Parts: sequence; C-alpha cells; structure tokens
Amino acid sequence: MNGINQFFHSITENYGHFFSWTDIVATLSDPVSWGIIASLILLEGLLSADNALVLAVMVRHLPPKQQKKALFYGIIGAYIFRFLAIGLGTFLVSFTAVKVLGGLYLIYIAYTGLFKSSEDDEVKNKPMSFWKTVLMVELMDIAFSIDSVVAAFGISSKVWVLFLGGILGVLMMRGVAQVFLKLIDRFPELEKTAFIMIAIIAVKMIIGAFGIEMSHVLFFAILIIVFVGTMILSSMRHKKNSN
Repeated sequence: MNGINQFFHSITENYGHFFSWTDIVATLSDPVSWGIIASLILLEGLLSADNALVLAVMVRHLPPKQQKKALFYGIIGAYIFRFLAIGLGTFLVSFTAVKVLGGLYLIYIAYTGLFKSSEDDEVKNKPMSFWKTVLMVELMDIAFSIDSVVAAFGISSKVWVLFLGGILGVLMMRGVAQVFLKLIDRFPELEKTAFIMIAIIAVKMIIGAFGIEMSHVLFFAILIIVFVGTMILSSMRHKKNSN
C-alpha cells in the first residue's frame, strides 16, 4: 500500500511541475536549459522532417480547410501524449532498470537507423472520412513521438525542459520541415548524424543510471562537433566528387 501511495504521490508531484510558476521561470532563465531545449529541437527536426511529409500525404485527400484542421488536431494529440508521457516518465526514469532499458532501446533505434537499410515504402493515400483521418494522424503523431520522448529523457529529467523541447520540436516538424529536408538534401550524411546523436544520448542515459554523469558542457560540445563536423565532411566529400 505504501508503494502505491508513493507512486501516486510522485506522479502528482511531477504533474505539479507543469503548473509551477517557479519551475517555469527557472527553466526560462537557465541558459543550460535552453541549450538542452535547442538540442531536443534539433534532434526532433532531423528525425521528423520526413514524418511531416508523411502526415501531409495522409491528409491530402481532404479539402484544404479540413487538412489544416486534421493536422492541428494531430498537434494537440501529440502535446497531450507528451504531457502524459513526461509526467509518468520522470517518475519511471528514477529507476536504474528503466534508464538502462531506455538506453538500450535508443541504441537499437540508432543501430536500425545507421546499419539497417530498407526500401522507402510509398505512403498510400486512401480516401477516409475527416474524423478517421484525424484518428490516423493522431496515432501517427504518437508513434513519431515515442522515440523523441525516450531520447529526451536521456538528456534531462526536468519537466518544463522536456515539454518545451517537445512543443517547439513538434512545431518545427510541421512548420519548417522543408528547411530540414533541404539541409539533409545538401548534407545527406545528416540523416545518419541524427542516429549518432541518439547513440550518444543512449550512452549518456546508461552511464547516468550507474551514477556517472556527463557534464552539460561536454555533452553539448560532442553534439556540436558531430553536427558541424558532419556538414564539413559532407562538403569536402561533395567537392572531391565534383572534381
């Protein structure tokens, strides 16, 4: 009974952070928090650029006004999912086994993205009713969100940092997907870089489960080196092939 009471107390406390003005101000005024949020937005953008196009195809059969509504409802669903997942996840990641399992899952995602090649499946756009389309968009948004949420817990356990990173990340996926697609088109290796970043987050998450904390400075430095280094190497390779 004490265990159940502790569980509900912890969950209530976690969700309470969403409505704490002190936590909001602390997050917005902390440069480290903004660095983590920026990392989450970048990761979400790189991973989700293609996903935004999938969602666009899913609603293409609807009239223009209904297309916007369906995608908007999808965003609402993605936010609700993140709200529920973050509140519950911040309790679960306090357990070593959950952190290790989360890290191993991210390693699997990174391995799949880096080494397993698969042919691109054409997205079939079968005509559906408006609300059935909304349901499919909601389910797709949740499916896209799972990897991002697990990766986010590898970076931080602060509720508002995770939520802001998720909110801005989803908006970026919908609003500037074309920017990331052009960036990936110019530097094709960036598509693989996103999975390298996930592997780094996985390592951070697993070693953190055993009390070995990677400093924020070191973590950000590694991400920046990997991201910028990828673009430099890609440019050099492109020039070499052009000559």
